[in-house]
Amino acid sequence: MTVALIWAQGNDRVIGRDNTIPWRVPEDARHFRERTTGHPVVMGRRTWDSLPDRFRPLPNRMNVVLTTDESWTAEGAVVAHDLTDALRRAVAADPELTVVMGGAQIYAAAMPSADLLIVTEIDVDVPGGDAFAPEIDPSVWQPDDLGQWTTSEKGPRYRFCDYRRIGR
Repeated sequence: MTVALIWAQGNDRVIGRDNTIPWRVPEDARHFRERTTGHPVVMGRRTWDSLPDRFRPLPNRMNVVLTTDESWTAEGAVVAHDLTDALRRAVAADPELTVVMGGAQIYAAAMPSADLLIVTEIDVDVPGGDAFAPEIDPSVWQPDDLGQWTTSEKGPRYRFCDYRRIGR
């Protein structure tokens, strides 16, 4: 079983501002789709809410949504009330790969369970950023694939980076 965390981060590890992604990099959206399609994704309720209606639930993926609201439901969402339950449900559906897709609180809670980090680095400063990716500790994580910097069709430079947990 592999638990992966996937995120895109601007400079200073910013992943969001006002519950939105503060850049447009279509190549990252394609990368996200390629890496997650066919596998369960785990997200917090605010991440679910931030998805445009036309993308909820994310197609061809079991969408596990974490919420503390015992009465919350949404069509296409598998509701879990703690991370252990969310990962258990996802792993039962796909014992090979489960992908945690945010937000910041969920990443922080899931980091100890993760085997793989799938990170898109975007060379952009985000004033007022209010959500941040976890730090990648080099004593715990080793680069598995650090991609080349490329310029997006929308402007910012980006690269795809995978990190594997050392010793697992």
